[in-house]
Amino acid sequence: MDDCIVIGGGPAGLTSALYLARFLRSVTVFDAQEGRAGTIPKTHNVAPFPDGISGSDLLDRMRRHARQYGARLENATVSAVARQGDIFHVTTKDEMRTARTVIFATGVVNHRPPLSDAEHDFGLNRGLIRYCPICDAFEIRNKRIAVLGSGDHGLAEAEFIAPYSKSVTLIPPDGTVAVARRGIEGLPSAMSTMTLSESEAIVTLKSGERRAFDSLYVALGTTPRTALATGLGLHLGDRGCLNVDSRQKTLIPGVYAIGDVTDGLDQIAVAMGQAAVAATAIHNDLRGLVR
Repeated sequence: MDDCIVIGGGPAGLTSALYLARFLRSVTVFDAQEGRAGTIPKTHNVAPFPDGISGSDLLDRMRRHARQYGARLENATVSAVARQGDIFHVTTKDEMRTARTVIFATGVVNHRPPLSDAEHDFGLNRGLIRYCPICDAFEIRNKRIAVLGSGDHGLAEAEFIAPYSKSVTLIPPDGTVAVARRGIEGLPSAMSTMTLSESEAIVTLKSGERRAFDSLYVALGTTPRTALATGLGLHLGDRGCLNVDSRQKTLIPGVYAIGDVTDGLDQIAVAMGQAAVAATAIHNDLRGLVR
């Protein structure tokens, strides 16, 4: 039996595993390797890497770090989590493991623009498609920027980006009319198609107009990965995320949640901080258990 099973091997899950291993706790991480962090071409917001680091390189380093202290990392998708008394049973295709505690670090799924997987990956790697202005708006200063989104969410993202460039255009993905304000150009027609060249994201509107941009931010929202948690009996907050207290505890004793699956700022640094809090809480809670 493990002291803890972590579901999700992104920055949050791997940090929690590192802390728990160094607390001399037995910990297994199940990672389906479908997280968003691995798709980041280069981030400059992780403090020890002033020249930037790719998401895949960062995760590789974090995996080696966690393994160095004894964490067990498994490339597997968890299909079910069940509770029997105060023990948790975690099932994958190949095995079932038990643990005293569980951490959900399952993240969220981006709502993507209408591109094939190959086109989407090409756009991400070239910086033509972006998702997080908090992460990388600095890199697109004074460029031609589009924001694909509507309603309050789309407008809020465009307003966040506006200080970085004098050319910010809000494109509605549906029939909603984008409202121009605060230096943001609003387009009255929805997007019909999107294509990518080597250096531009090209949008054709339903009106027939074609517009080219240096980068396009996708502001279509996300879906938290919560099916396993709700199957265990956890309820979701207003934004569909898992509710936690100041120590990352859910309402079920022994169950914690960290990273983007919780309601907060979706940032690597935040996820790692939550992981440290949760792992320390688990260690201290288990110190009081007699088995």
